[in-house]
Amino acid sequence: MRYLVDERFAQAEKVVVVQDNLNTHTPASQYEAFQPAEAKRILDRLEFHYTPKHGSWLNMAEIEIGVLAEQCLDRRIPDADTLKSEVAAWEASRNEQKATVDWQFTTAAARVKLKRLGYLP
Repeated sequence: MRYLVDERFAQAEKVVVVQDNLNTHTPASQYEAFQPAEAKRILDRLEFHYTPKHGSWLNMAEIEIGVLAEQCLDRRIPDADTLKSEVAAWEASRNEQKATVDWQFTTAAARVKLKRLGYLP
């Protein structure tokens, strides 16, 4: 975060950071990494926006890892080369199928939930 405010976006008044809801992604983590004055200086330049807990890229990645484990890694794989080959074949198949995440709820239901969580006005 210090790199963002001091180097990458040094001229910006505020740096907007969009991130998932991981428990380590909080302003308090800056106070664990830096002295209080430095943490406050950094935080004064940051504006955090969090992705929804049940619709973030991280949630989609976790779902896909679960599918990989169920469809490809559900057996003993003897060595790293075989693992790489099996995962590559599985990945090619998933990409060919144009597999997507099925969220199991309607747009209307999503709007209600996102409004309740404070992501919509």
